[in-house]
Amino acid sequence: MTDESSGKPPVVILRQETEVTSGTAVQEKLISAAQVFSDLLRPTYGPRGLDKMLYKTDGTTAVTNDGAKIVAELMVKHPAAKMFVSMAESQETACGDGVTGSLLMCGELLIEAQRMLSKGLHPLTIVEGYRKALEIVLSTIESSTIVCGPDNHDILTSVARTALTGKGAAGSREHLADLIVQALSRVYRIEDGDIRCEAEDVSMHTSCRGVLSNSHLISGVVMRHRIISDSLPDRIVDAKVATLSCDVKLRKQKRDADIEIEEVSQLDAFIEAEETQRDAIAESLLSTGANTIFTSGEVDRGILHRLMEKDVFVAAEVDDKQLRNICAATSSNIVEVIADLSESDLGYAGYVSTDRRAETDRVEDIITIDGCESPSLVTLVVEGSNQTTSEEAVRALFDALRSTSAALLNGGVLTGGGATHLASSLAIREACEKEAGRERISMEGFARALEVIPVTLATNAGADSLDRTLEARAAHRNGQSGAGILPDGTVGVCDALEPAASVAHAIEAACDTCCSMLRIDQVVSARGD
Repeated sequence: MTDESSGKPPVVILRQETEVTSGTAVQEKLISAAQVFSDLLRPTYGPRGLDKMLYKTDGTTAVTNDGAKIVAELMVKHPAAKMFVSMAESQETACGDGVTGSLLMCGELLIEAQRMLSKGLHPLTIVEGYRKALEIVLSTIESSTIVCGPDNHDILTSVARTALTGKGAAGSREHLADLIVQALSRVYRIEDGDIRCEAEDVSMHTSCRGVLSNSHLISGVVMRHRIISDSLPDRIVDAKVATLSCDVKLRKQKRDADIEIEEVSQLDAFIEAEETQRDAIAESLLSTGANTIFTSGEVDRGILHRLMEKDVFVAAEVDDKQLRNICAATSSNIVEVIADLSESDLGYAGYVSTDRRAETDRVEDIITIDGCESPSLVTLVVEGSNQTTSEEAVRALFDALRSTSAALLNGGVLTGGGATHLASSLAIREACEKEAGRERISMEGFARALEVIPVTLATNAGADSLDRTLEARAAHRNGQSGAGILPDGTVGVCDALEPAASVAHAIEAACDTCCSMLRIDQVVSARGD
C-alpha cells in the first residue's frame, strides 16, 4: 500500500521498452537526421557534381548522381529520412527532375529552423514565416518566367542540355539534347483542345553495341522479340500494319466430342476442312492489304506458312504494352476478332526490319518499326559501351525528357545557376523590412536557406562559396537579375534553363516537408530506438 504522503503511483500506459522524446529534442533529432540525408546528396549537385556507386543487396551495382535513383536505393528507417524519401518521390513523379535541389533546400530550411529554435523562437512562428516567404518566392518565379513554346527550339534544347549536365550522358549532351527536342516535337499534338507532349510518349531502347554519341531517334518502335521463323522476310517496305489481340489459328470447340471415322476418306475430309479454314483465315488477313501482322496471341504454323508465301511478316505473342506502343506509333487499331479486321484498322510504317541474333536464353532478336507518319510514340535508341553506361544514360535522358516536356506543357522556363533562388532571396529580404512581427526572423532564415543552391554549385565547382555568393548577391542588387554561378565557379548570366514548374514545385515541396517536421512535438518509438 502506498503512503498518502508519497502521492499517487504513476499510471503507465506505454510498454516499458517504449521511448518518448519531447520538446526541442524532437526537432533536434529530426533535423540532425535530415541534415545527414541532405549532406549525402550535396556533392552530387550541379554540373560539377560527383557520382555515387550504389552496391545493392542482390550484388549488382549502379553508378549515378541522380538524386531520385540514390534515394530510391537507400534502405532508410529513420522517420525523418522517410519523409525525405516521400518528398523525393513526389518531386520525381510531378516533374521528373529537381530531386536533389529539393532535398538540399529542405535540409537547409531545417538547419535555419534549428538556429531559430535554439534562440527561443516558437516552431509555429517559424512555420508562419516560412509560409509568407514561400508566397514571395512563387511570386518571384512567376515574374521571372521566360515563356516558351514548341517553336522555341533553342530554349527547349537548353532545358534538355541543363538536365543532362553533370550526368553520365554529359559527354554527348549536345547531341542527346537535340534528339530529345526532336522526339518531343514529333509527338507534340493537340487533343480536344489540350496539349499532349508527355515524356512517356518517348520510348527508350538500350543497345550495348556502340558509344553514346551514336544514339539516334526512331519514328516508331524498337522491340526485343523472338522471331518465330527464319523464313520470315527481313525487311518490309511501306508496311501496312495489323495489330491483333487474338489467336491466329483454328477455333477450338468449347465442348468435347468423340467422332467415329470409319473410312480414310472421312479423315481426309476432316483434314481438308481444316486446311480450308486455314486458307480462309489467311485470305481474310491478306484481303485487307496487311503485309505486317503483330498479334498478342499464338499463330498456327499452317497459317504462318501461307502468310510467309505472300511475303507477310508475322510476330506472335507480342506483349500487350508493346502492342499498344505499335498502335501509337503506326496509328493502327487493335482488333479482337480477325473477321472484324478491315483496311481502315491498318497502320503505316515506312519499313519494318529485323535483326536476328544467335539464339540464347535471352531474347536478342530486334524488330524495328520506323518511318511512321504522325506517330504519337517515338523511340530513342540509346547506345552504350556496357549495360551500366546505358542505364545511367537512360536515367539522365528520362529526366531531361520530363524537364523539357514540363517546359512545353507549362510554357515557362527560368535561368539556371541559382539565379532564381538568389532573386527570391533578395525579394524576401526586401519584404522583411516591412514585417513587424517575429515572423521576420523566420523569413530571413528562408532567404538564407535559398542560397544553399548557389553555395553548393560554387563549392562543387571548387570555388570559394562565400565569395561567389556575396558577388552574386551584389550582382542582383545592381540589377543583374539573371546572375548565377557558372559551371567554372564564376559569377555571370548562365545559359542553363530549367522548367519554372519544376523549380516552384521543388521549393514548395521542401517548405511543406520542413513545416511538417517543425509541427512535430513528440516522437513515440515503440521499438525503443
